[in-house]
Amino acid sequence: MFKTIHQVPVLPPATGQHDELKQSPERKVAISLGLTSLSYNAFIQTVISAARQRKSAYGCFANVHMVVEAVKDANFANAVNSSTWVTPDGVPLLWTLRAFYGLRQDRITGLDVLPALLEEAARNQLSVYFYGSTPSILEQCRVFCAERHPTLTIAGMYSPPFRALSREEEEQAIANINASGASIVFVSLGCPKQEKWMAAVSQQISAVLLGIGGALPVLVGAQKRAPRWMQRSGLEWFYRLVQEPRRLISRYVTTNSLFVYYFLKGFYYHRVRHQV
Repeated sequence: MFKTIHQVPVLPPATGQHDELKQSPERKVAISLGLTSLSYNAFIQTVISAARQRKSAYGCFANVHMVVEAVKDANFANAVNSSTWVTPDGVPLLWTLRAFYGLRQDRITGLDVLPALLEEAARNQLSVYFYGSTPSILEQCRVFCAERHPTLTIAGMYSPPFRALSREEEEQAIANINASGASIVFVSLGCPKQEKWMAAVSQQISAVLLGIGGALPVLVGAQKRAPRWMQRSGLEWFYRLVQEPRRLISRYVTTNSLFVYYFLKGFYYHRVRHQV
């Protein structure tokens, strides 16, 4: 049986993190994930503050797919809800917060945060590391950063194989990141792999890890992002569907249908049942 809305645990950041990170902002449970209550600008500054101190922390950008995945997979839900920050990437999650709690929350997406943090990292002389994606996209990213952010220090880049890493390979990857001196690590392994990886290794890495999914190809221009009006209307998923129909049609039909069901169930619990 799927978890009910009120049974989803929202865990504090793991022990060993800085006191400021332990005292993280309030979270509101949106179906299966506890979303961090922060404005967009506050989130950027909070990440930069943690990065300056090279504190072990990690952040997830939640969308409809992640919410549904967390309902079905308790390990994934734990990985996301144990993170330092979980921000609403998808517009339907903003609708959920408003419907459940009457809360108006800024949208904080990996696509928007990535370029903003690259600029802030350059300005604050913080080095960054890119973990994931493909060698081709990483090389395009290197060129992009050199042109757009010439003072930014790229501490390292690594595109791991698609197979599971051996224990020795995993330990070497962690050692390389730490030795690089990076303050921020952009993790582009895709959901749910990147969230589980960050949860597993965060306490071993002295840096802020951020799971940005497929933001790198958009950043470098290899893929296009939906027009602003589609972003604001919660139709970004439809734009991606048109671009990759064969790969996404089955997932979107199933995931979106389940999300609507969970949303209605949660709305009844938060608003209707509590008013009876």
